[in-house]
Amino acid sequence: MTTPQHPSFPPRRPGRGPNAEEGDGRAAGHVPDDAHGTSDGRHEADHGYGTGHGHGSGGGHGAGGGHGHSHGHGPAAPVSRHLRKVIAAVLIPFAAAVVVGLAVLWPGGAPSHERTGVGFDRQTQQATVTKVVELSCQSVNASGGTPTGDTSTAEGSSAVQQAEGECKRATIRVDTGDDKGRTFEEIVQPDQSRQLHEGQKVVVAYEPSAPRDLQFSVTDINRRLPLALLAGIFALAVVVVGRLRGLMALVSLAISFLLLNFFILPAILQGSNPLVVAVIGSSAIMLIALYLCHGLSARTSVAVLGTLISLLLIGVLGSLFIGWAALTGNTDDNTGLIHGLYPSIDMSGLLLAGVIIGSLGVLDDVTVTQTSAVWELHEANPTMGWRGLYRAGIRIGRDHIASVVNTLVLAYAGAALPLLLLFSIAQSGVGTVANSELVAEEIVRTLVGSIGLVASVPVTTALAALVVSADRPAQAQGAAAGAGAPARGGRGRRRKR
Repeated sequence: MTTPQHPSFPPRRPGRGPNAEEGDGRAAGHVPDDAHGTSDGRHEADHGYGTGHGHGSGGGHGAGGGHGHSHGHGPAAPVSRHLRKVIAAVLIPFAAAVVVGLAVLWPGGAPSHERTGVGFDRQTQQATVTKVVELSCQSVNASGGTPTGDTSTAEGSSAVQQAEGECKRATIRVDTGDDKGRTFEEIVQPDQSRQLHEGQKVVVAYEPSAPRDLQFSVTDINRRLPLALLAGIFALAVVVVGRLRGLMALVSLAISFLLLNFFILPAILQGSNPLVVAVIGSSAIMLIALYLCHGLSARTSVAVLGTLISLLLIGVLGSLFIGWAALTGNTDDNTGLIHGLYPSIDMSGLLLAGVIIGSLGVLDDVTVTQTSAVWELHEANPTMGWRGLYRAGIRIGRDHIASVVNTLVLAYAGAALPLLLLFSIAQSGVGTVANSELVAEEIVRTLVGSIGLVASVPVTTALAALVVSADRPAQAQGAAAGAGAPARGGRGRRRKR
């Protein structure tokens, strides 16, 4: 009697091809269930439900022999203890210095001062427009004569509208404060950009030293409801898309605002050096935001180191060129008011602090992205040395540099668009515009921040490549023991973080 012969089993391939992810098991040396007589663990191995442990079958299965593979879909394994010690030796003293700086410079609140009644330094209350009546502007304007000037100019056109147009008399009710329920009237000219209508919520300024009929005046529209709704939509979108990580991002954003309002701003107002306050505050925000959003890992620690080095570079360059260009930081009404109320504040230092804080958010994005790119390149090919990882990572970084620098420049240009329009109307030359202190501040702010961003790419990429490649010998031994053969696709490994 002849023994039936089974068809020969195809030889196992040493590496998995690009289509071996489909879960059919052929590229890893699996056989159908009827040949093995069992299907224990096959779906777990093929579909990635394992937690990074090896799975193998012994001899007796044709040429497919013993095999093993390990998937990186479970909890990430940390880097070696030696590397963790090296990273901790750098970051723990830095974090301790930040905590000490916060404790030493922490203010007890912003110092008090007499209200000037100028700009935002006024007493304000919430109010509602209860009634609006249209009437002739000629009956309410002090000058009864018809203007005869040139109506082609803005002043002449406005005078004609005030004399011949229809004005509005608005009755406003105060809703908050000691004068709640009090009403007053305000005349709205036809050429005013802010027109009032019945039921509208407004903000009114209060000046106690003025005559009673002139103590209140409308200063702005109450926009709290639309702004709160927009913020809610933003928070919902972040949580829905980002899930837990999105929620952590919102928490870190709230902590950043708390540090800004309760440490950075009051400490500067109390006379502390703006540069020192900005460095300590930015470092605290960076540590909290990165570790809260991305976890306590070597990958995050490398991003923190790259961000820190780039911030130091921005601080040095900013200090050098702000001093060299003789930028005072006192260029508009707001900075002039600050200098008038608190003459001891170093306005040029305040300008440098703004450059550092403004660059921090974009730096976090660049350093985290570059670190993740190097880690994933190492996952795809564990045999790649640090030079290969650096070259591959820097190619990704070049695209990032182009987009981020363009974004930063356009962001500053968009914020200064009204100013640029004024210079365009005046038909000033490019050299004249750039030389003015108001524009020179923005140029220095943009270029210094962009240099820091550009430098963060090679710095962070080099740090990440050195860290992930330092564990290569141990990883190669583990992969060889688990797979029994070289794995070209990098499947037989544990994920390094």
